[in-house]
Amino acid sequence: RTRINIGPAFEKWKMLRDSLRMKTDPQLALFLLKSYERASAVSFRSASDRMSPTDTPQGDISVDDFNDLQHSLIDWDHGRRLPGLGTESVSSSEDEEVDPEHTDSEEEDFGPPICVRTGGDLRTNWNLDQIPTISLEDTVHDAYDQTEEPPSVETPSVTQSLNMDVEDDLIGQSASITYLSSLKQLVEHLLLPVSHCPAENPNTKEKCRAPKPFRIQIQAQGTASAVEWFCPNGHTVWKWTSQPTAPAGFLAGDFMLACNILLSGNYFSKIALLFKFMNMGMVSAHNFFKIQDAYCVNAIKDFWEKTRRCVIQQLQSKGPVVLLGDATAGGPGLSARYCTYSAVENDSKKIVSLVNLDRQETQLSSVAMERMGFIRTLDRLTQELQVLEICTDARSQISALFNDGKYKDCGVTHSLDMWHGAKSLGRKIHAAGQLKGCSRLRHWTKHICNHFWHCCKTADSFNSFLELWIAVLHHVVGESHHGPLVETSAKVWLEKNSLAYQKLREIVLDSCWLKNIHQYLPFRSTAELESFHNHVLMYAGQRFSFSPPVYSARTMLAALDYNHHVNRPAKRKADGSLQYRKLFNRKSNKWSLYTLKEDKDYRYISDIQAAILQRRLSSTEERNKAR
Repeated sequence: RTRINIGPAFEKWKMLRDSLRMKTDPQLALFLLKSYERASAVSFRSASDRMSPTDTPQGDISVDDFNDLQHSLIDWDHGRRLPGLGTESVSSSEDEEVDPEHTDSEEEDFGPPICVRTGGDLRTNWNLDQIPTISLEDTVHDAYDQTEEPPSVETPSVTQSLNMDVEDDLIGQSASITYLSSLKQLVEHLLLPVSHCPAENPNTKEKCRAPKPFRIQIQAQGTASAVEWFCPNGHTVWKWTSQPTAPAGFLAGDFMLACNILLSGNYFSKIALLFKFMNMGMVSAHNFFKIQDAYCVNAIKDFWEKTRRCVIQQLQSKGPVVLLGDATAGGPGLSARYCTYSAVENDSKKIVSLVNLDRQETQLSSVAMERMGFIRTLDRLTQELQVLEICTDARSQISALFNDGKYKDCGVTHSLDMWHGAKSLGRKIHAAGQLKGCSRLRHWTKHICNHFWHCCKTADSFNSFLELWIAVLHHVVGESHHGPLVETSAKVWLEKNSLAYQKLREIVLDSCWLKNIHQYLPFRSTAELESFHNHVLMYAGQRFSFSPPVYSARTMLAALDYNHHVNRPAKRKADGSLQYRKLFNRKSNKWSLYTLKEDKDYRYISDIQAAILQRRLSSTEERNKAR
């Protein structure tokens, strides 16, 4: 009865207890209860004035403005606790189960629980906590719930057969699943255009002319069904196949299924298992991989290069461009075989470069792949575009290329991801706060990181940054109250001659850290690339193995999907209002505002299908000419 678990709120509890100079938790609890009782006498707003958890503020808001990095702040991540702050007297009488694979030491290595608070610097009544959540995966797959039912369609009572010219009309034709029992029921009632068997003896030229009824046989041919009618003498009277046969001799359905397994980012083994459970015919593994390697991979590569050239040409007329670059691994951890280094143009948000590397190219070093991918990316883009700046994660091997390496005098500014800078600073303060006599530093982690965020956002030079930055040493001892460090009523002030203050001073004035500050002043983030990385995972999952050409083709499909749909218009409800969701970005550890988009149309897929089919038909024509 005397122990209460307040979870993540314990940190704020302890800060408040220290600021009010109370020695015990019961004292603080009584103080808060009395404060609540006094406040309850004041009339509160009516229920109609309060917003329910599922409501959103009236009127639309600019998502770009709300999500702009300039309008964000550093805040506590209340989903995690600071190590060492949740094990004192305000706790549960029942021990929590501890996952042996996730200990406090791992959480300490991860760093302090800080996050980016999107829109935190805006004066608005919008609160992301009141908005439903959508995952990055859902934005990639278009998997969110549809809020409006599609209009009903009347099925015509009479159908007509379609004569399909395979070369011209195969792409885009509808298909359906047909059960053999239903197909047999249909063919048994068909009236064939022949009433007698037309077969004749090749020696005597005598015709069979056996009358009806004819025996019907239905057989599976890959994904198709072949129907054959036999006379009583065993002659074939008539044949029909459920799929068109191309002039090259292949069944259209088998070929298109093999193509579309790849184009949709699926995997043969999973689709084959699905078809097995459905008891359906399936294209063979041999034919699938043959079609994929011989016709699909190069068609995808050519189409990607064609669309990429269009994007580059548009940017060439724009002038100087700012790029955001980052890598994603084609496998878990350091065991990744592939690395994809991508670059996106900062304004259009379109992928302008895609470089895929194999560990074999870097002597089996997965760490070196990112560096090589960056070099290939920048070398190519500087030949095609006027690159003013490129922003990357804080990787020492990439920064070295600009300090004294290959790009020292290339004229391209190298900036670093702001979130990496804030997170690195938070880890240093957090580590210092673990030392004996320095625990008060932990209460300042968020505020110091937020001050760093504000300084980088505001300063236009290193000198102006330094002037703002060193003011933090006055804030923490209560000497100054100007600037972004507010909420001073609940602060645990540091003593100027204390060990905690000295450790903070060493961090703030660290010359090695300050010499790289200019790389944070452009105030940019590579978080935009996480959405594309989720597209890569959709098309080239880390738990599957691919040959280098196939992996490259799959990442190109991810880039085509991303670029084609990145600027989709927002979906509106019947009353014209927008539909908002909150979206978590793991890379920057922040929530952002998201509007549901119009459904993806994948219009470009039919062009790739046509290119693949044309390659297949052309190869047949060439073989016929060779004969």
